[in-house]
Amino acid sequence: MSRNGRIRVALIAGGRSSEHEISLASARSVLESLDPDRYEVTSVAIGRDGRWELEAPAQPALDDGGSTLPVPAEDNKPARALKSVDVAIPILHGPFGEDGTVQGLLELLDVPYVGAGVTASALCMDKDLMKAVLRDRGIPVTRNIVLRAWDEVDNPFGYPVFVKPARLGSSVGITKAHDDEELRAAVELARRHDEKVLVEAMVHGIEVECGVLGNREPIASLPGEIVAHGFAGTDWYDWSAKYDEGGMDLIVPPRIPEEQWRRVQELCVDAFVATECEGMARVDCFATDDGDVLVNELNTIPGFTATSVYAKLFEASGIEYTDLLQRLIELAIERWERRRSLQY
Repeated sequence: MSRNGRIRVALIAGGRSSEHEISLASARSVLESLDPDRYEVTSVAIGRDGRWELEAPAQPALDDGGSTLPVPAEDNKPARALKSVDVAIPILHGPFGEDGTVQGLLELLDVPYVGAGVTASALCMDKDLMKAVLRDRGIPVTRNIVLRAWDEVDNPFGYPVFVKPARLGSSVGITKAHDDEELRAAVELARRHDEKVLVEAMVHGIEVECGVLGNREPIASLPGEIVAHGFAGTDWYDWSAKYDEGGMDLIVPPRIPEEQWRRVQELCVDAFVATECEGMARVDCFATDDGDVLVNELNTIPGFTATSVYAKLFEASGIEYTDLLQRLIELAIERWERRRSLQY
């Protein structure tokens, strides 16, 4: 702890991915909600160019206008600052932050950090490998094929299908394709973002999301039904529906039989454990029209503003945003202390 008894927190935000601005918005919300009497926060911003910038403790907020933060001229050394904190909170979405890279750095620095470890972060970032692990554990997942950069375009499912980069988020590079021409264009778009592309079969049902919180004994939030009505002219949960004001409604609990949404909770915890997640994750599922539940994705660092789906789901479950942050910090320190007893 710092000399004044506060827990020293490093808040890491920004990043090189296309979700950079979303990360900054999440980090601002976290910073504004951390009790200054309890926490001493140092903010580290990663620019789109990969440059790390350090902000001294006790600054009021992250800069609204861009990708960097004010830098104290006398000591702009983020690695040194990270070594001196009690816990780090990486609020980084997508590649170069949510995929195990920053988690690996924090492991090397021996710094406790919020969220999934290196393996779980990397695994859940790759939707193909994640589904392979879940299938092996008997957890039902959506159907897909994988197209690598050298593969011919293929679709064994019929139309429509969803085409997406295997290792990206926030609906970036995703297309709903209705015929062969749209499929080829969709694969070309997805390949701009990743050499590995998924073609996913259409699921008839509703999209349901559920938050998971914990380490050794994770708990599930109440699930929520996603009702998307974004403004980009699509009929699915795209970028506009996720991030434009009024682009979606979250209905908690979802408008499905209670037995089915409780099955969502069960499978989300099972998926969290199977992928060796810790701390937090948001699990995205489909509740099908015939009563089944299919897991589609795990997000190890979900959007984290006070109005993001993960926070709203736990608020509906009785855990307020500030309490959620405190629990996540406690879980990070608990894991670090638990693993200190291991011999390497």
